[in-house]
Amino acid sequence: MSNTVFGLTMLVVGMGGTLATLFLITIVIRALRALFPVRPDDKEEKK
Repeated sequence: MSNTVFGLTMLVVGMGGTLATLFLITIVIRALRALFPVRPDDKEEKK
């Protein structure tokens, strides 16, 4: 395998791995938001 083909293969694998990791992080964050929704601040009611 030539250096060019190896370099392009590593480029595709690296970019694909990065995008897959970002996709998984997005799924985890959305799941955590669904499990622990953000509560509105009750600062106005406490005054």
